[in-house]
Amino acid sequence: LKSMGYSQIQVQLSDLSKKPEEEGTSTALIRGIAAKFADMGVSLSGWDAYSTSEVLSGSGLSSSAAFEVLVGTIIDQHDNGGKAGAVEIAKIGQYAENVYFGKQSGLMDQMVSSVGGFVWIDFADTEKPVIQKHTFDFAQAGYCLCITDTKGSHADLTPDYVAVPTEMKQVAAYFGKSVLREVSAEQFRKAIPQLRKTCSDRAILRAAHFFAESERATAEAKALEDGDLSAFFALVRESGTSSAELLQNLFSCQKPTEQAIPLGIWYSKQFLGEKGAVRVHGGGFAGTIQAFVPVEEAEAYCQCMNQLFGKGSCHKLSVRPMGGVRV
Repeated sequence: LKSMGYSQIQVQLSDLSKKPEEEGTSTALIRGIAAKFADMGVSLSGWDAYSTSEVLSGSGLSSSAAFEVLVGTIIDQHDNGGKAGAVEIAKIGQYAENVYFGKQSGLMDQMVSSVGGFVWIDFADTEKPVIQKHTFDFAQAGYCLCITDTKGSHADLTPDYVAVPTEMKQVAAYFGKSVLREVSAEQFRKAIPQLRKTCSDRAILRAAHFFAESERATAEAKALEDGDLSAFFALVRESGTSSAELLQNLFSCQKPTEQAIPLGIWYSKQFLGEKGAVRVHGGGFAGTIQAFVPVEEAEAYCQCMNQLFGKGSCHKLSVRPMGGVRV
């Protein structure tokens, strides 16, 4: 596979074992995806591909998930008759990222990239996630989704990302559970004084974010379904505040003086006032922010962000209704 602007990658299908020296590389992702398909009994015949992309690498726009879905979709279509489908391809991408690439990502980025559109996902059973697609048209409603790259790289922030699920699982372990989804919000609230004896304050705050955010996601989906944009924006703002105060993923503790995301959010709020909404985008700590901006003000907003973070930082996007597909 040759991606424009990057070196060519070659993977020998005769050896799909994990290579420690490949951890953190695109080669590891391709090898891991191919290995998973092979484990599923798919006979791999190999292919050559050239790819181009407008997804910003290492900026919180799920570039690794998009890449995994691309490779998974090619293999599924080329060697498997398209039998795996979007959900399975997402899980295969997560496997490659966890086992071969060496990053303990969840399944959300891969699932959204693979399924496409606005989606509400329930991960209670990660083997069979419940997915609901929403087709709300923000452009028709008079708003544009703007993503601004604050120019902070995600490349060296793996410890920050890993700490989030690790700390949440520490809280879950207090209740004898593996993940917080298996704990009720009421159980959690009642146990907070005792939790401080075994978990850090930050872990407790992050768990509090989890419970509130789970409820918010469902409420956001309902707001879109009802066409209630003001309710949706209010929930997005609440979510952003919770990310800042509870999840604490707006900047890295490793680099406390580098706070481009908080700066971008504050600057955006000065521009938007009571209109639309702005919050951190993706995993946070560095990278991008998202803003829902009135269409008539989108160009001025982008100019404002470009002045702050450099030319080409702000992008006006639309949400593609489909994920990985063969054209």
